[in-house]
Amino acid sequence: MQDILNIENVGKTYKSGDRDLQVLRDINFKITEGEIVSIVGPSGSGKTTLLGLCAGLDNPTDGTITLCGNQINNLSEDERSTIRNKEVGFIFQNFQLIPTLTALENVMIPLELQGHSGAKAIAQDLLQRVGLGDRMTHYPNQLSGGEQQRVSIARAFSNTPKILFADEPTGNLDDTTGGKVEALLFDLNKEHRTTLVMVTHDLELAKKTNRIIKLKGGQIISDNSTEV
Repeated sequence: MQDILNIENVGKTYKSGDRDLQVLRDINFKITEGEIVSIVGPSGSGKTTLLGLCAGLDNPTDGTITLCGNQINNLSEDERSTIRNKEVGFIFQNFQLIPTLTALENVMIPLELQGHSGAKAIAQDLLQRVGLGDRMTHYPNQLSGGEQQRVSIARAFSNTPKILFADEPTGNLDDTTGGKVEALLFDLNKEHRTTLVMVTHDLELAKKTNRIIKLKGGQIISDNSTEV
């Protein structure tokens, strides 16, 4: 298996007034194709910042990031966006659905960005797969939180990503709904053989992944396989 994500000596510093705020420093790890990895740590440890850097949503202050064979830290936003559209799927805690589009239209977006001729059929199939076959024409404000997250999962898999990034995918859901969304995410991930990198505060969820990377104070303090 080859590496799909390689993080080397990565740091991130933000300007806060006249002070520098270092959120991440000296981050190093590799993820191989097909791995399922969780990133955990206390609030403020840099988890979401790290996920955004890995996915090319932001540039690091220091270090290099290689995603799907592309060194992305020196690319323009347009160039990173092209790689994301082709290779990457996202699931966010707050769903990030476009409110003026139906469930079906939201799932079709990544495919339409690629000019895919079968976008509608693929989106319909995925929504059936996540149990929303009867909710395709509903808008996000007509759907429950769990239903919105299922739409976002269908959207994340629509472009058959090589790697999927999930930021607290069950964080805004009650335990029962979260459990269903979690099972759906793992089932679809296994079906599509996608690499999954997930930020979560839920240690029980983290234990279901192959590997746990723990952050504290912007640094990795442990990186362990859960299969040992």
